[in-house]
Amino acid sequence: MDSWQDKDYKGYICGIVGQLKDHFPDASYLAFNFREGETQSQIADVLSEYDMTIMEYPRHYEGCPLLTMEVVHHFLRSGESWLSLGQQNLLLMHCERGGWPILAFMLAALLIYRKQYSGEQKTLDMIYRQAPRELLQFLCPLNPIPSQLRYLQYVSRRNVATEWPPLDRALNLDCVIMRFIPNFDREGGCRPVFRIYGQDPFLASDRTPKFLYSTPKKNNTFRAYKQVKLFSSRYCCESH
Repeated sequence: MDSWQDKDYKGYICGIVGQLKDHFPDASYLAFNFREGETQSQIADVLSEYDMTIMEYPRHYEGCPLLTMEVVHHFLRSGESWLSLGQQNLLLMHCERGGWPILAFMLAALLIYRKQYSGEQKTLDMIYRQAPRELLQFLCPLNPIPSQLRYLQYVSRRNVATEWPPLDRALNLDCVIMRFIPNFDREGGCRPVFRIYGQDPFLASDRTPKFLYSTPKKNNTFRAYKQVKLFSSRYCCESH
């Protein structure tokens, strides 16, 4: 999570690459990097000096540590294809600042996709235990695990599904359960406004995210909620 000066960062990565080459002198490497922004990352510049191939993916989609199924599918196919070429092919995974949640999810997806592990919850928990649990809470104000588990189910059930990757579908969100409600009104509650962004399910040719829904702000509907209350609202939104 700490910022690195360019010189210090390059020296750190070069040290890791040197150790890898000492331990695996005959290996070929493919690196996946989950980056912030669209410009070429620091690690891509460093690894290119070692003739390593690097593929870069975003570290979130609209602020959530998940990617579209098309991108997840591309990642899984690329990783599987590279590793299946031979025992000397090694796969490196790296994330930039704040990218740990998406790296953990994508690694779990790859392990399940290659049938090296089974069980979505068990696999994801095993990977998250490699870092302090507080790190996930620090990086994600919302708990990403339920959504990540749902996407891992798509991966584990791909052989029984009629289509893979699954097509985008509209879904009905019946309710939102908030287990920890911020105390904004000094009475143990708040007046939440939910906004939903996603792809318009009725415009298949347009893939850009759009504002799909917001809870009304009128005084007679803008209710105050406290702990253990259930928020219910029904609307249509894009599932992927």
